[in-house]
Amino acid sequence: MAPERTPGGHDAAGPGAGRLSRQLDIRHRVTDAGFVRVEALAEEFGVSPMTIHRDLDALQSQGWLRKVRGGATTQTSAVFHGDLEQRTAAMPEVKNRLSAAALKLVAPGQSVMLDESTTALYVAKRLPQRAPLTVITNFLTALKALAGVPGIDVVALGGAYYPAYDAFLGLHTADAVGSFRADVLFMSTTAITHGTCYHQSQETVHVKRALMEAAARRVLLVDHTKFTRQGLYALAPLTRFDVVVVDDGLPRAELQRIRDQGVEVQVVPC
Repeated sequence: MAPERTPGGHDAAGPGAGRLSRQLDIRHRVTDAGFVRVEALAEEFGVSPMTIHRDLDALQSQGWLRKVRGGATTQTSAVFHGDLEQRTAAMPEVKNRLSAAALKLVAPGQSVMLDESTTALYVAKRLPQRAPLTVITNFLTALKALAGVPGIDVVALGGAYYPAYDAFLGLHTADAVGSFRADVLFMSTTAITHGTCYHQSQETVHVKRALMEAAARRVLLVDHTKFTRQGLYALAPLTRFDVVVVDDGLPRAELQRIRDQGVEVQVVPC
């Protein structure tokens, strides 16, 4: 049986360039159209629907799109919250206030870990105010923001690169974290349900857990909408964090439930 081929004539049967080329084209189709059906993609690329499903699974895990019944879309949801550009543009004023509160928890001379969240990026941009510092992160955007800044030593955590997050994720990155010990970690999460943090990516969960283990103090920065979302993979209970910083949009009853669990919560007016 002849191998499946893309419209450009690339071999799509194996894990090589043909598959990657097809997935890149699928990303562009979904971005341009907003929604594309599996059957239409299968016909266009001359492959089976099962092959397209595998492509969509891979692209969803990388954060490029959201797989839905019958196809894929670029629309955000309670589980898929968009790629880096979409997330950076969301709730900038709240993230700015959260990062200002986070800066008060940093002292000159400390080592600071940041995850790949856009809230952590806001923190990164404020950190020069507390120099000298050592900043350890897997988030390439944050590394670029701090590279060459006087008084800031940056340490990059490598691994598999995920362009939708502009970050290094997965088991190799998690292993790299184990070589360090930081004074404080600032991180965020996709969703919080019944007192537990969730994320939509296993690769991200591996790294975030490793970061938590490597930090003497763990600070979670979240806006109130995280408490209305859902995630696929459990990350950690709120009780694993030393401080949870949230904006004042969180309902009072939810705030009280968290505090009743023994969690220290700082509420930031926005």
